[in-house]
Amino acid sequence: MSQLKLISGTANRALAEEISRYLGVGLAEAQISRFSDGEIYVQIDESVRGADVFLIQSLSSPVNDNIMELLVTLDALKRSSASSITVVVPYYAYARQDRKVLPRVPISAKLLADLITTAGADRIMSMDLHAGQIQGFFDIPVDHLYAAPIMLKYIRENMASKDSDLVIVSPDAGGVERARYYAKKLGCSIAIIDKRRPKPNVSEIMHIIGDVKDKVAVIVDDIVDTAGTLTNAAKAIHKEGAKEVYACCTHPVLSGNAIEKINNSPLKELAVTNTITFEKPIPTDKIKVLSVGEIIGEAIRRVYHKESLSAIFD
Repeated sequence: MSQLKLISGTANRALAEEISRYLGVGLAEAQISRFSDGEIYVQIDESVRGADVFLIQSLSSPVNDNIMELLVTLDALKRSSASSITVVVPYYAYARQDRKVLPRVPISAKLLADLITTAGADRIMSMDLHAGQIQGFFDIPVDHLYAAPIMLKYIRENMASKDSDLVIVSPDAGGVERARYYAKKLGCSIAIIDKRRPKPNVSEIMHIIGDVKDKVAVIVDDIVDTAGTLTNAAKAIHKEGAKEVYACCTHPVLSGNAIEKINNSPLKELAVTNTITFEKPIPTDKIKVLSVGEIIGEAIRRVYHKESLSAIFD
């Protein structure tokens, strides 16, 4: 793997270091800093000529700064004669703006895809995209990775005890496919929350489709942002008689007063991954962080060696 180069942006250095350790490949030296007016400066401090470069950058808060850092670093690599550049984006920003839901609004997820491609990416790798059709927004190969193996292992070890009657809950109609997959793997039933969203970041629970009474309920979702949907769902499930309520969400955006909502909710525990970095110590005992470093590292190894990715998830 002498021609494989790993470069980390500043958004999630800890995850990049985990991937580096898994692969046994050190992170390439690079300077990424800000000028006094906020402009981003990038200089790659070692040769990448002819190398297969994997640039790791999660597009979490501050979202627009991290996007611009990614684009500037891509341009630096392209101008440094890298043989190929794979952008590893554990969390893909603007993914919820994947279609026109109102007149005169953008499709921002498509715009971001165009920017990444134009900046010089040859391939993109991301985890649990909010909408599968985002893969079609790119004119380059997209490797869609899943946190499901890690989440399923955690559920089996911590929630699916022999005496528990488990039910997987989708917080909305859009997540039914994900919930069905989890339920099939765990051999349990599913329930669906019927909700409406009167405006962005605001959700209202309508009713629950399925039986949660006297069961251990696990809500599965890809993103927890303001935690409004998640905590409202947990309250509704608890009110319907569930014994315990857990949640598994891949991307912990946790904006605004999300932590406060989670602490004040019936949720016993929220399992998330490290696609988005946390300040330490973690601000609540209810959150359990699971690592996706091994899955991403193995995916990088397989892409580099031109091996199948689907075997990771089979």
